[in-house]
Amino acid sequence: MPPNVAVRIELSEPERLQLEAWTRRRTSAQALAQRSRIVLLAAEGLKNTEIAERVGVSRRMAATWRSRFAEHRLDGLTDEPRPGRPRTISDEQVDLVITKTLESVPADATHWSTRSMAREVGLTQTAVSRIWRAFGLQPHRREPFKLSKDPLFVEKVHDVVGLYLNPPERAVVLCVDEKSQIQALDRTAPILPMLPGVPERATHDYRRAGTSSLYAALDLTTGQVIGALRSRHRAIEFKQFLQTIDRQVPAELAVHVVLDNSSTHKTPAIHKWLLAHPRFVLHFTPTSSSWLNLVERWFGELTTKLLRRGTHRSVRDLNADIRAWIETWNQAPRPYVWTKTTEHILDSIARYCNRINDSRH
Repeated sequence: MPPNVAVRIELSEPERLQLEAWTRRRTSAQALAQRSRIVLLAAEGLKNTEIAERVGVSRRMAATWRSRFAEHRLDGLTDEPRPGRPRTISDEQVDLVITKTLESVPADATHWSTRSMAREVGLTQTAVSRIWRAFGLQPHRREPFKLSKDPLFVEKVHDVVGLYLNPPERAVVLCVDEKSQIQALDRTAPILPMLPGVPERATHDYRRAGTSSLYAALDLTTGQVIGALRSRHRAIEFKQFLQTIDRQVPAELAVHVVLDNSSTHKTPAIHKWLLAHPRFVLHFTPTSSSWLNLVERWFGELTTKLLRRGTHRSVRDLNADIRAWIETWNQAPRPYVWTKTTEHILDSIARYCNRINDSRH
């Protein structure tokens, strides 16, 4: 029972700093932050009723935590141990599970499962699963990565990201690439429609009717897309696409083109054409860094929303569907907004490289 007379609270400087830190930290439990505010207000001389009104608790709660702090200081603000079943898994067993997960593999597999680890260490499958979740371990997953070996990586990232974040005036910035070898696929049986409780169903096998290549230029500012479909993807097709861009972009605007290092973009014919059209400025992404080209994000939407589940009996049908999809996109285009600075990107890559080096040692 809290005393009727409020206990006077005096704080040392370390105690005040710790209480203020608990109230500010986002990762602190809300209960602990609330108790810290109660004690800080009590140290200012406020009565329990006033503290309760400010913090939004009952007077009884304010009195309880004032008294608890007066008796036990900072340790009194944490939750007391509650009754319940005692731990059955020791710290040594947890450490064994983590060590084996990170430093070994089973004899009959490339990675541990909860069942194989449970047999190895003598715990239940549920216990192993809880330990893995607590420490963020996922042996069943593998994520691919690719680091660019371009000697001008930093300079090219600065160039492209600077163009995204600060596009030049009286100019249009276009992200250009080609999606080659798009297959016209038709299922060997009709697709069965979705029903209540039953998803749409399609045969796993298909017939190939040919391929098409899509050249696309995504306008950084408006989100509009200039597209062209070709049967092949050589330098001559790329030159034709540049000519298409030249016709559609107003003559008074400079054209900054972000593209990759494909050999078709650097042939003598392309170089000669660029000399004859000086308003075109090419900005190359680093090798193995297609993620830096925003048109790749647009290609992802095209794949997800049209190509992956589409069926086409001929290349003509495929091309017609792609043209219709681009036309629909351009009726309500959605520009992608680049947010990461060059420093953020380089710092992230540096941290990842350090993690790789640490894992090798």
